[in-house]
Amino acid sequence: YDEAGTLLAEYQWRADRQLAHGLLTEIDTFLVSHDCSLQSLTGLFAYEGPGSFTGLRIGLTVMNTLAYALQVPVVGQAFDTGWREMAVGRLRSGENDGVVTPFYGVDARITLPRK
Repeated sequence: YDEAGTLLAEYQWRADRQLAHGLLTEIDTFLVSHDCSLQSLTGLFAYEGPGSFTGLRIGLTVMNTLAYALQVPVVGQAFDTGWREMAVGRLRSGENDGVVTPFYGVDARITLPRK
């Protein structure tokens, strides 16, 4: 998004079970293809759910870590029509969640220890 709130580019890929392995590479590829760098980012937004336990956990950990390392604001937005525009609006108004926590929509199905 530019300063006027216009979507400049969007990128999607099918991560399957390779999200943890490929997410940072995909982010870098996207930025390089648009002549940008991590250091040029002024804020980050992330989808906070509902969604899969592992996908949200990995994605939000990366976004929170990048926001912390780059010292830029980060906001999370749950699914709703126009969630991206709402998140950008929050960033533009100066909001910063500091840490985005996942919303799974249901209790996580975590296997109990056998012993």
